[in-house]
Amino acid sequence: MSPITQTLIEEIKAAPESIQEEVFDFLVFLKTRTHLRAEGAENLLPLAQTAWTADWNTPEEDEAWRDL
Repeated sequence: MSPITQTLIEEIKAAPESIQEEVFDFLVFLKTRTHLRAEGAENLLPLAQTAWTADWNTPEEDEAWRDL
Protein backbone atom coordinates (compact mmCIF):
# COMPACT_ATOMS: atom_id res chain seq x y z
CA MET A 1 0.00 0.00 0.00
CA SER A 2 1.39 3.39 -0.96
CA PRO A 3 2.13 6.01 1.73
CA ILE A 4 -0.61 8.31 0.44
CA THR A 5 -3.17 5.50 0.57
CA GLN A 6 -2.17 4.67 4.14
CA THR A 7 -2.33 8.34 5.16
CA LEU A 8 -5.76 8.75 3.57
CA ILE A 9 -7.08 5.68 5.35
CA GLU A 10 -5.81 6.95 8.71
CA GLU A 11 -7.33 10.39 8.16
CA ILE A 12 -10.66 8.95 7.06
CA LYS A 13 -10.82 6.60 10.05
CA ALA A 14 -10.18 9.55 12.39
CA ALA A 15 -12.86 11.77 10.80
CA PRO A 16 -16.48 11.91 11.92
CA GLU A 17 -18.93 9.84 9.87
CA SER A 18 -20.44 12.92 8.23
CA ILE A 19 -17.03 13.88 6.84
CA GLN A 20 -16.41 10.28 5.76
CA GLU A 21 -19.65 10.44 3.75
CA GLU A 22 -18.56 13.68 2.06
CA VAL A 23 -15.15 12.22 1.25
CA PHE A 24 -16.82 9.17 -0.27
CA ASP A 25 -19.19 11.32 -2.34
CA PHE A 26 -16.28 13.44 -3.57
CA LEU A 27 -14.23 10.37 -4.47
CA VAL A 28 -17.12 8.94 -6.49
CA PHE A 29 -17.54 12.33 -8.18
CA LEU A 30 -13.84 12.50 -9.13
CA LYS A 31 -13.80 8.94 -10.44
CA THR A 32 -16.95 9.55 -12.49
CA ARG A 33 -15.60 12.80 -13.89
CA THR A 34 -12.32 11.16 -14.84
CA HIS A 35 -14.16 8.28 -16.50
CA LEU A 36 -16.41 10.65 -18.46
CA ARG A 37 -13.49 12.76 -19.60
CA ALA A 38 -11.63 9.67 -20.74
CA GLU A 39 -14.63 8.74 -22.86
CA GLY A 40 -14.90 12.27 -24.19
CA ALA A 41 -18.43 12.48 -22.84
CA GLU A 42 -20.09 15.86 -22.95
CA ASN A 43 -23.23 14.85 -21.10
CA LEU A 44 -22.77 15.90 -17.49
CA LEU A 45 -26.10 14.58 -16.25
CA PRO A 46 -24.67 11.25 -14.99
CA LEU A 47 -22.00 13.18 -13.13
CA ALA A 48 -24.56 15.49 -11.53
CA GLN A 49 -26.76 12.55 -10.59
CA THR A 50 -23.85 10.82 -8.90
CA ALA A 51 -22.75 13.92 -7.04
CA TRP A 52 -26.20 15.05 -5.90
CA THR A 53 -28.02 11.79 -5.25
CA ALA A 54 -27.80 12.15 -1.48
CA ASP A 55 -29.25 15.66 -1.65
CA TRP A 56 -31.97 14.82 -4.16
CA ASN A 57 -33.26 11.68 -2.51
CA THR A 58 -34.81 13.28 0.54
CA PRO A 59 -38.39 13.71 1.75
CA GLU A 60 -37.85 17.49 1.69
CA GLU A 61 -36.93 17.46 -2.00
CA ASP A 62 -39.88 15.19 -2.81
CA GLU A 63 -42.21 17.64 -1.07
CA ALA A 64 -40.68 20.67 -2.78
CA TRP A 65 -41.22 19.16 -6.25
CA ARG A 66 -44.53 17.42 -5.56
CA ASP A 67 -46.72 19.96 -7.37
CA LEU A 68 -44.60 20.19 -10.52
